Amino acid sequence: MIKRHIEKEIVNLKKMFSCILISGARQVGKTTLLLEYGKKYDYITFDDPFAKKQLKESGINYIDRFKLPIIFDEVQYAPDIFHYIKIKCDYLKKKGLFYMSGSQQFKMMEKVSESLAGRVGILNLSTLTNREVNNETFYDAFIPTEKYLKKRKEYITKFTEKSVWDRIFRGGMPELVANKKFDKNKYFVSYLNTYLERDVRDLKQVGDLNKFNNFIISVAARTGQLLNKKEIARDVGIDEKTVSKWINILVASNIIYLLYPYHNNKLKRMIKTPKIYFLDTGLCTYLTSFETTKTLMNSSFAGHIFETFVISEIVKSYYNVGILNPPIFFYRDKNMVEIDLLIVKDATLYPVEIKKNTNFDIKDIKQFNILKKNKTIKVGIGGLICMNRDLLKLNDGNYVIPINFL
Repeated sequence: MIKRHIEKEIVNLKKMFSCILISGARQVGKTTLLLEYGKKYDYITFDDPFAKKQLKESGINYIDRFKLPIIFDEVQYAPDIFHYIKIKCDYLKKKGLFYMSGSQQFKMMEKVSESLAGRVGILNLSTLTNREVNNETFYDAFIPTEKYLKKRKEYITKFTEKSVWDRIFRGGMPELVANKKFDKNKYFVSYLNTYLERDVRDLKQVGDLNKFNNFIISVAARTGQLLNKKEIARDVGIDEKTVSKWINILVASNIIYLLYPYHNNKLKRMIKTPKIYFLDTGLCTYLTSFETTKTLMNSSFAGHIFETFVISEIVKSYYNVGILNPPIFFYRDKNMVEIDLLIVKDATLYPVEIKKNTNFDIKDIKQFNILKKNKTIKVGIGGLICMNRDLLKLNDGNYVIPINFL
């Protein structure tokens, strides 16, 4: 059993809310997490037609059949349950009564907002992080401060370049991590078929599943790059309006993450277009037809997929401490000057560059100067995340950060 770091947040939220909802993509371990956490709780899955039938027939009295606390799994298939849970919560006025999971955010969250506002704590579970795979007990969200780096150094697991690329290639799906003999291609064939048939088929925005499948492949080929709706539309044979709708579906399904350009009154963004990142690099490398770690490492795609891995690890480090909207952005101006990542905390910008190689140079962070020239903003410690194995000071105020410090 791989310990999930987000479990600490379940403990925190149950003291604050009557309900806890774990959202996330398919097969990332939501059910396993709740069953492990609530070993003594009753468990009902609405993936079971009989359970849905009982709910429909019993209405408000359905919940009275069970002892609380209880786990309700796949709640997106039984949206009426949210109204009944609200009534029960308001009557009992207790915390930690209902634990729920669901994988279709585009259907589920609207119902949750309508019925359980103020009563539910929401967590987003993604695929396994490198910390979880290595069984590390370090939980802080990534930020390149001296305090973070000093603390993180006590928990790191040593790595080789090959081990990192193996992780990137295989991804973080719990089944693929736990069972090294499980064929990755066969796994993702089944995964995508289930996703398309169970989650996407009944959506009004998707009329052609074959085109939607081609759309996912087209998006995967652009991970780590600016979202170019025109190119994707041309590749798939759909219009740009449809691309926008389908991108929203991938975001709501926790398949991709959109990183937006930073802006405020002191540092205006020059573009509005977000960058696309797959949250599981194993799924991304499957969709882009890479057969081995070696071919991936030596490909022109390597830089984009390495950046994707870094961003996804950072995003998940925030999800795992209960932050649904990580304070992360990128910078790009009209002169094409770009900073891969800006982390915002306490009105301070922490710039980060990402490089797949082991070698590094002060020139790799020269773009940080554009922030420091603006005297109206506060710039914190910067970092260059790469394959170098040692934490080093690149210069005064900037560090070379090994990949295992994420």
